[in-house]
Amino acid sequence: MEPITTPEAATENMHTVIPIVGAMGIRILDAGPGHATVELPAGPNGNHFGVLYAGSLFTAAEVLGGIIPQASFDLQGELAGFVPLVKKAEISFLRPGLGDVRATATVAAEEIERVRQEALATGKSEFVVEAEITDAQGTVVATTRALNQLRKLG
Repeated sequence: MEPITTPEAATENMHTVIPIVGAMGIRILDAGPGHATVELPAGPNGNHFGVLYAGSLFTAAEVLGGIIPQASFDLQGELAGFVPLVKKAEISFLRPGLGDVRATATVAAEEIERVRQEALATGKSEFVVEAEITDAQGTVVATTRALNQLRKLG
């Protein structure tokens, strides 16, 4: 993905780079150093019994592991050639997802700096992204924990 500019431009870029995310209608609502929020619309993401499809909920949270590094690191300059990758992820489904939902995650500024320094020194660094997926009433419908890596390719 290109650097985060506006949420609309970042969303358009994400849909180009990961077309299935576009088909799911996931939109970036907010992204900045150490944080991101996306919205998953109910429309194309329903399942056979009227709630949000589990894989769509997972995807909404998983993309945060790519958005946060895009918004937190200079991937076009100092960290050019580095990409964020997911290594391991788990999700806990707490309640049925009904209607549009939002997935939100934050990574502390100290952790962002640690990852930056370690990646520059070794060519890679692991970090954890924990996300909450909430419905329109603010009820947490799922949580995720993903081990990600910022890694130099090539």
